[in-house]
Amino acid sequence: MNDSTEHPLHDALHAHVRESGSDAAGAYLVGLADGALRVARRRQWLARAGVVAAAVVATAWVAVADGATPRAHVVQPATGGGTGKAVPVSLLPVTSSVERACTQGSDGYTVQATAAHPEFCVHTDRAKGMTDVRVASAKAGKSTIDGTWQVEVTLSPADRTRFAALTGSLAAAPVPRNEFAIVIDGKLWGNPSVTSSLTGGRFEIVGAYIGDLSSATAHDLAHRLNPG
Repeated sequence: MNDSTEHPLHDALHAHVRESGSDAAGAYLVGLADGALRVARRRQWLARAGVVAAAVVATAWVAVADGATPRAHVVQPATGGGTGKAVPVSLLPVTSSVERACTQGSDGYTVQATAAHPEFCVHTDRAKGMTDVRVASAKAGKSTIDGTWQVEVTLSPADRTRFAALTGSLAAAPVPRNEFAIVIDGKLWGNPSVTSSLTGGRFEIVGAYIGDLSSATAHDLAHRLNPG
């Protein structure tokens, strides 16, 4: 697969953001550009593989930025729990993302293939990430933009400082190293990209594709993460 980042929409939006300055709206546009490029790459893969989908839903790869609506790529959501203790979250820098299953015993997280999307592996740098984080709050609800279910996560004041430093260190890196993996119970729930340091201490888990996160899944996840 051609990994070139050249794409008319992608380049035009990046140029617009550079000219207008970096703000929440600019970060949102950059995220859309990166998302369009990812979708185009995966559709090229599908064309070569001969896979025909009746309806292909665009991947929600949108940049996370203060004041913008963050997106996360949810993979194989874990269910169950009920231990009575809040489940910790790990936020790990992404080092690579390749279209094949992870090697057994590696530090990667495999995203299972679907009828419309290939299998791929996300590798992370655990040593440079935030591990076993207990969030301050987690709330399930519907997006005011597209009506899809999501879980809004808020970090504690101490973790907000660490999160701002982590995302700031990723912001200038090229895709996919400007992403952080959201890992819960050893499963990858998302790997949103960032274009600036996130100082608000918030991120959202909304699903890789429209409708991935159901009401039941969102409420279950929020219940498991919420210390209250």
